[in-house]
Amino acid sequence: MMGQDRVGIVAAVAQTLADHNVNIVDMTQTILHGSFTMMMGATLPADADFATVKQAVQATGEQLGMTIQMQRHEIFDAMHEL
Repeated sequence: MMGQDRVGIVAAVAQTLADHNVNIVDMTQTILHGSFTMMMGATLPADADFATVKQAVQATGEQLGMTIQMQRHEIFDAMHEL
């Protein structure tokens, strides 16, 4: 997630994830020269549809004026293996 810093970013994303019963297991964030960046690790419930959750999170990002990328852990790991 990247975009201009403002109040309520973490709360809005966390609420969207909670609405889909997604558990946040790790999170890091930083602000550099007014730009907010956050990375989260989350666990979706077994019956969750990844595409539906991704669409909801990205819609929240659009409302906040942020760019949100969401990908499966397996893909993230494969991209970072040498």
